[in-house]
Amino acid sequence: MSSRQKLRQLLARPEILVIPGVYDCLSAKLAEQIGFEVVATSGFGIAASVLGLPDYGFLTATEMLYSVGRITQSVNIPLIADLDTGYGNALNVIRTVKDAVQLGVAGVLLEDQEWPKKCGHFEGKRVIAQAEHVGKIKAAVEARGDSGLVIIARTDARGPLGLDEAIARGRAYIAAGADILFVEAPQSIEELQVIAAAFPDVPLVANIVEGGKTPQLSAAELQNLGFKIVFFPLTALLTVTQVMSTCLRHLKEQGTTANFPDLINFKDFQELVGVPKYLQMEQEFKS
Repeated sequence: MSSRQKLRQLLARPEILVIPGVYDCLSAKLAEQIGFEVVATSGFGIAASVLGLPDYGFLTATEMLYSVGRITQSVNIPLIADLDTGYGNALNVIRTVKDAVQLGVAGVLLEDQEWPKKCGHFEGKRVIAQAEHVGKIKAAVEARGDSGLVIIARTDARGPLGLDEAIARGRAYIAAGADILFVEAPQSIEELQVIAAAFPDVPLVANIVEGGKTPQLSAAELQNLGFKIVFFPLTALLTVTQVMSTCLRHLKEQGTTANFPDLINFKDFQELVGVPKYLQMEQEFKS
C-alpha cells in the first residue's frame, strides 16, 4: 500500500488525526518510533533548522523539496509536506506537485499568501486574489494525476481580510478540488465553531501553535468541534530548542555534561538511527 493510500485510510476513520510537525529526518523517526501514524513537515521548522532564518519565504522550492524528500525516505509512515504557496503561479504549482509525487509525499499544503509568505501566526500577511488560488488548486489537482496525493488548501485570509472572507475562500478552494480545508489562525473557540459549522461535510484542519493566535485546545476538544486533523507544527522544534539551550548552557557553565539529566542514552540513539542494522549489513558484505 502506498503512503497516499495509507493517509486516505487514516482520514476515513472517525477519530481526529493528530499530526506532529517535523523538520528533519531525526524528528520524523522519533515521531514514528513513538507511534504517530502521520507526520507533517513544518516550513517554519525547516527554515529555522536549515537556514537559521524565520519563516519569511527564504526557503526556495529546491531547498524545501530536498528536505521533504530526505524526510520521506527516512520513515515508513505518510508525510504531509508544507509546500507554502507552491513557489509561484499555477505553472509552478504543477512542477512542485509533480516533484512531490515523485518523492513519495502523501499530502501537500498549498496556501493563498502572496510570495514571499510568512508564518501563519505572524502579523502583516497578505493574500493573493481568490480566483488566482482557485487556479492553483485546480493545477495541483491536475498535476497529481491518479497518484492519490491528498491536497490541503490553506487560506490565510482570516488575518488581513477577516473570517467571512476566509470561509468564502474555503468554499471556493474545496469546489476547485481540494480534499481538505485549512483555515489558518482563527483567534477564538467561537471562530473555530463558525468554521466547523460552515463546512459540516469537509475535512478540516486545526493548527495549534504554542503561543500562537489559535486557542490551545486538545485533540479531543477539536474533534468535538468538528475538526478532522490537528497539526502541532512547532511542538518538537520548540522543545528541542529549549532542551538544547539548557544543555549547552550547562556545558558552558560547568565544563561537563556528566551530571546533565536529559541526554538520551548513546546506545538508544544508535538504535534509533539504525546502527545495529548497518553493522549487520556491513558484516554480510565483507569480503
